Amino acid sequence: MHLTTLEPLPDRLALALEQVRRQLRQLERVVVAYSGGVDSALVAALAAEQLGDAALAVTGVSPALAPHLRHEAAQQAAWLGLRQQEIATAELADPAYSSNPAERCYACKRELHRLLTPIAAAAAGAAVVDGVNRDDLGDHRPGIAAAREAGVRSPLAEAGIDKAGVRQLSRALGLPWWDKPAQPCLASRFPYGEVITAARLERVAAAEAWMRERGWRELRVRCQGDTARIELGAQELSRLLPQLADDQLRRDLVHSFIGLGFTAVSLDLEGLVSGKLNRALRLS
Repeated sequence: MHLTTLEPLPDRLALALEQVRRQLRQLERVVVAYSGGVDSALVAALAAEQLGDAALAVTGVSPALAPHLRHEAAQQAAWLGLRQQEIATAELADPAYSSNPAERCYACKRELHRLLTPIAAAAAGAAVVDGVNRDDLGDHRPGIAAAREAGVRSPLAEAGIDKAGVRQLSRALGLPWWDKPAQPCLASRFPYGEVITAARLERVAAAEAWMRERGWRELRVRCQGDTARIELGAQELSRLLPQLADDQLRRDLVHSFIGLGFTAVSLDLEGLVSGKLNRALRLS
């Protein structure tokens, strides 16, 4: 498989793309930590292009992975002709994760890479690579430290490719999911310090699925105690607000969320802000 560039790229981005391709070729065999998001999908696509069957995408599956994302990851891998394997991760059994401290993501990635390491070793000593991009390095991402400790490489970040660059490259290479909204794991819906359980994760997943089935694409359902707080992207928020004048829509939404086990439902008027719950870390 060769990914053809369908539109011109700025010189800087074209050079970065060739750097990623060259690095993957030099690694010879790779296991991609593959969630199906735009970032890891780009790395997986380029790995499949450069290495063929010597590239394996591995997806960690737990209640923190929304069911639709698991399905999309498999669909994308099939579209790419990419070998994919799913593994069950058990981060919920680790209090360093389930108690939801500020360093929760470290425990999650530690568990993932604990499982990926023997898979890579069994694949003739393959290198493990992930989809971390340059923007991620400036955010609160404890999981990056766990990946570094496990010797994981981040081709996008190493080539200086940021999130906008990932999307531009994905579009230019003809990957149909280039504009897929960012979808961090479901644990990110809970304020730090609130215990995370499989039941709470599944409730959030069901609430977000209800919204997506009705056309809302860019969203989070934050869970604070038993209250659901809906965040929508700016355009979608502007579209929903006038619709809430329809009492039937409002009643259906509230009734459905209460039926899932929430005791109250609210709409965040600021809209969707990625990493919004990290604000609490800056205030503490």
